[in-house]
Amino acid sequence: MSRIDEEATRWVARLSHEVGADVRAEFDAWHDADPRHQGAYLRAEAAWTMLDRAEVLTHGDTLLARRALAEKLKRHRASVSRRYVMGGAVAASLTGAVAVGYVLANRLSVATGVGELRSIPLKDRSIASVNTDSQIDVDMTPQIRHVALVKGEAWFEVTKNPAVPFVVSAGDIRVRAVGTAFSVRRREGGADVLVTEGTVEAWNVNDKNKRVTLTAGHEAFVPVKAETVEVTYRPEEVERRLAWREREIVLNSETLAEAVAEFNRYNSRRIVIADPALGEQKLVGGFHVDQPETFARAVQTALNVPVSETDDRIIIGTASASL
Repeated sequence: MSRIDEEATRWVARLSHEVGADVRAEFDAWHDADPRHQGAYLRAEAAWTMLDRAEVLTHGDTLLARRALAEKLKRHRASVSRRYVMGGAVAASLTGAVAVGYVLANRLSVATGVGELRSIPLKDRSIASVNTDSQIDVDMTPQIRHVALVKGEAWFEVTKNPAVPFVVSAGDIRVRAVGTAFSVRRREGGADVLVTEGTVEAWNVNDKNKRVTLTAGHEAFVPVKAETVEVTYRPEEVERRLAWREREIVLNSETLAEAVAEFNRYNSRRIVIADPALGEQKLVGGFHVDQPETFARAVQTALNVPVSETDDRIIIGTASASL
């Protein structure tokens, strides 16, 4: 674990208790001193949410507790790599909503329901991880490995084969790779492309001359109608946005409205924001995708707002405002 990650882990442990203004000021100074601190703290905090909270509170800010937390964070991060290195198998510790496919065919279609994640080994030994409410159509030929992202989002770990390019289409958007790892998410007006390993090329079929190249840690929104594509290097952000592979939602100053939209992608029981003004509040934290109730209660505590529930809805804010 790096020095920055160790510092972030210590801060998570310290801030799990009541602290004074001086400690809070010290933390704010550390947090703002380096952009890498923000990502490291976010990772440590997300790992902490998956620990036994009682254990952390009991041991407090002791050296032993900090080391235990650091080790658990290290194991958690390592487990992400192992899951995808080992043939795309999804660990049994994940919920039953995860399915692993073993259909090695030249042509296949894979669709997921709301809240479902599927990890599929393809005929060329690549891996496709398909997010909630998504669909891919795969067509493997000797000339091209083509995947149509019909809807939703998918992450691909591509087996290297320079002679046969791997191309993902998302409407009019194309993403081409040889041997790399990247994700594509369809959105209104285009597609998000995030690269975790290697290099990809992305373009709009209506303007093939304006192609962009993305390497590991880069992200871009490739629009259907625009003159330019902005590519940014934000490796921590790329990893955060791909937390869904571990059935997690990690927030880093997203608004409540954005967070609710993410939770609603994974759950049939919808979260509703009764007071639109609340939707602009910014949040930081890590949550399991299938625990909207836990998220709502955390919001209730953080923002000091009422939360009510019906059979099919979780209402944040004054319930009467949503009726």
